[in-house]
Amino acid sequence: MGSKKHISIITLFISSLLISSFVFAIKVDTLKYTKAQSATIQDVLNKLQSRHYRDMNADDKLSISFLNNYIDSIDPSHMFFYETDISTFQKHKLQFDNYFREGNLKASYEIYGVYRKRVASRMESVLELLSDSTIKFDFTKDDEVLIERDEQPWPASLAAADQLWFKRVKLSVLNLKLAGKTTDEAKGVVSKRYKRQLKRIEQEESADVFETVANALTVLYDPHTNYWSPRTSENFNINMSLSLEGIGAVLELEDEFTKVQRLVAAGPADKQGQLKAGDRITGVGQGDKGEIIDVVGWRLDDVVDLIRGAKNTVVRLQTISAEDTIGADGKLIRISRGKVELEDQAAQKASFDVSDGENIYKIGVIDLPTFYHSFEERNNGNPHYKSTARDLAQLLTELQQEQVDGVIIDLRNNGGGSLWEATKSTDLFIDQGPVVQIRSSDGRIQRHERSRYKALYRGPLIVLVNRLSASASEIFAGAIQDYQRGLIVGAQTFGKGTVQAVSPLLEGQLKITESKFYRVSGDSTQHRGVVPDISMPHLVNMEEVGESSYENALPWDQIHEVPHAKYYDFSKIVPILTAKHEARSKTDPDFGYLRDQLDIMKDNRNRETISLNEKSRLKEKEMLEIRAMTIDNKRRKAKSLKLYKTLAEFKAAEKDEEDKTDAERAEEAKDRNKIDVEGDILLLETGNILADLIKATRTNEAKIASGKIF
Repeated sequence: MGSKKHISIITLFISSLLISSFVFAIKVDTLKYTKAQSATIQDVLNKLQSRHYRDMNADDKLSISFLNNYIDSIDPSHMFFYETDISTFQKHKLQFDNYFREGNLKASYEIYGVYRKRVASRMESVLELLSDSTIKFDFTKDDEVLIERDEQPWPASLAAADQLWFKRVKLSVLNLKLAGKTTDEAKGVVSKRYKRQLKRIEQEESADVFETVANALTVLYDPHTNYWSPRTSENFNINMSLSLEGIGAVLELEDEFTKVQRLVAAGPADKQGQLKAGDRITGVGQGDKGEIIDVVGWRLDDVVDLIRGAKNTVVRLQTISAEDTIGADGKLIRISRGKVELEDQAAQKASFDVSDGENIYKIGVIDLPTFYHSFEERNNGNPHYKSTARDLAQLLTELQQEQVDGVIIDLRNNGGGSLWEATKSTDLFIDQGPVVQIRSSDGRIQRHERSRYKALYRGPLIVLVNRLSASASEIFAGAIQDYQRGLIVGAQTFGKGTVQAVSPLLEGQLKITESKFYRVSGDSTQHRGVVPDISMPHLVNMEEVGESSYENALPWDQIHEVPHAKYYDFSKIVPILTAKHEARSKTDPDFGYLRDQLDIMKDNRNRETISLNEKSRLKEKEMLEIRAMTIDNKRRKAKSLKLYKTLAEFKAAEKDEEDKTDAERAEEAKDRNKIDVEGDILLLETGNILADLIKATRTNEAKIASGKIF
């Protein structure tokens, strides 16, 4: 995060008190690696060297990177190890490549053993601190704590660590106190949190350590190359067989937090409408009355186990939204578990009128939540198997029968799916030609994914994307852009341009990146994604979500362009359309509200510390609420809506939104399964842009057509 403010000093009395607690530290068993794990790490290294797309030598440089990554992966906040520990570990820094070739995991397990002892001792000292009634937390001091410590040095001494931990515990107690608990109640909740963490560290097994070691190695190659233990492999197989029931969210571990990478289209969480990409899950509760279990610092698969459950049962998630700083109050989200049904993900259409003051244009829109393909139905001989391209063709035909003037393909939040379907869908808009290039680790390039027929739809086209448009979506959007068949509008896409394969190991499996996608222009979709021709704001932090947010992500690069048609020259018309879009958005109250929200998010992201002064926190919370009310009232005034007169009135409206009944949310979910044109300012503005494009082609405002399509 850049430079950090210095942590102020806690009294020496507290430091000396905590030092004494280590006398009673519990013992944790020493975990040892097995012969099977020894052979497995050799196999992992061999496969990384021979099959991974990134050509990276297993040498001293890799060894140094492994040690740094391994230490950071088990102590990401730099709170458990001491500087002396890190110095001691350095004696191995040039040897791990040799160790893994030999199947020697001794040093890796020794480092983890030190970590387990540090955790056990620290948890016991914290529990003793919380149970000591003579130690008071003073929330009147102007003290603060760093929000992120990942770039800070490890404590130089036990006393320095005690000071850090005292503040950490104090922050946890204050957060709960601000949420309505008494100090004693808050201390009790925090005690339970650390007791569970202590129990988990005691229950760890050798397989847990090995998975951590192996993944600290694999992710050096790229973030999508992972070792799966037998337990993790079982979870993957459950997912692939579609027998998994849960909330429909893709989760990942970021430091100590379980973060929502994306929501599965039409899944329970997507339908419920409150959980968002980038949100951090801090607690999980079962049913409407089950205790909210704090999951900060938990293993990802353990959090998944808590969230997973039978269909029609309830899980409650305590979350911190992506735009809030760590330590914010967060909110409790109630989700009814279920399965993602293919029918719910089906493409759908709508149409709406756009006026430029002189003419009215009928705009068609097709929403594609994912590129789906029912392989099971197809293999069983069902001629009516579900297929994105087949459904898309039908909807395009219907829109043309309705005599629309142009079409928007909405790929927002489309996380990808079937490459075959993305190719067949592209085929509906272009004549014969290649759609994507796939380059393997040995340098071979295949271009089998091609458009093979003449275009079904030959009219004006815009593809609407956002940061959560990924993988197959980026291939479709990239092809439309490269062929200059239509305009891309929205936010820069995710940047997932790699292909993985799963390979069996002696123990577990290795998911390894073997290939990379390239557009027909030769540009990779990796890392950079698809950059829109006309940009619009999106309430997702691009620093938190997207391929570029991952360490060691494969870079963007280029290969040779493959010959392909170009239907239009949009270079002259795009500046004109952009200027018209910006002029509209400057005066549009909903766009103004969106920009104001982005400003708040930016300010929150730039914060480096959080106060431990209760009055300051309450004042800060009030100021944020007033700011939120102010920007909402600004929008409401421009739209002649009733204004909030008091902060209490504004907060009551927010609480009403959170307290909606299941029936109300179910009704809203039905609406979310439909295309909400009137409530979607980005879709409406995309319609305006398309109307501008249509008018330009008819009035020759700029020469763009080659005569091949319109």
